[in-house]
Amino acid sequence: MNDYARIEKAMAYMVANASSQPRLEAVAAQVHLSAYHFQRLFCRYAGVSPKRFLQALTIERGKQLIASSQTLTDTTDALGLSSGSRLYDHFVQLEAVTPGEYQRQGEGVDIAYGVHSTPFGDLLVAVTPRGICRMGFIAATDEQEILALLAKEWPRSTLRHQSEATRFAVDALFERPLARSKPTTLSLHVTGTNFQVAVWRALLTIPEGQLASYSHIAQVLGTPKSSRAVGNAVGANPIALWIPCHRVIQQSGALGGYRWGVDKKRMVQAWEVAQIEAECLTAS
Repeated sequence: MNDYARIEKAMAYMVANASSQPRLEAVAAQVHLSAYHFQRLFCRYAGVSPKRFLQALTIERGKQLIASSQTLTDTTDALGLSSGSRLYDHFVQLEAVTPGEYQRQGEGVDIAYGVHSTPFGDLLVAVTPRGICRMGFIAATDEQEILALLAKEWPRSTLRHQSEATRFAVDALFERPLARSKPTTLSLHVTGTNFQVAVWRALLTIPEGQLASYSHIAQVLGTPKSSRAVGNAVGANPIALWIPCHRVIQQSGALGGYRWGVDKKRMVQAWEVAQIEAECLTAS
């Protein structure tokens, strides 16, 4: 078991047992490490301590939903189909496939892809010369499924396995706070309907560590009766983590679905909250 797999297994254990608040020694035993070595390993790869991650799992989700509602409302005017919107902390810029690109079906486009380890599991990342076009968690059996989606969206493109060309997309997610002092521009190059693209842009306005409901996103988009369509668009998100579909929950406060499993959704949410708390403590 590699280090990333140990962190993922430990996070999954804490998610499943959050109500009992397991001790550090109990979590460490799940990955066959001493408490001392596990603490160091977890902090190194997750960026926060196991205790802080476990505390984040117990946060009342309803309070986060209320907190994020005003933030989203304030960004209503920034939503739409223009590609120049100022988005969250890494200056993420989402660019939709142009009609000409869609018609050419990727002809003449080289797409590099690679698989990279993260604390949440392996991620397959694919990039065109204009930005990240696909990013999804994989298991041993579904790498080909993601590649098949790429081939369907870009049937005349050339796929090349080039991990060195895609690593940046994962490294930028897990940079330490000090490394973010100089914001980097990161481009996403997606294909979808106008409505899907509008929903994905809305997701980018949800601040890190906060949540919004499907119905609230529908209201912000000016289509209050389209909650189900919003849910479908969220489920079709082509770029995991960077387009934060994990920040969308049900109006009741329930987590709702997630393409890669509800436990992974809870892990990512808790990690984001813990990261923010750690940054606040560092700043103070």
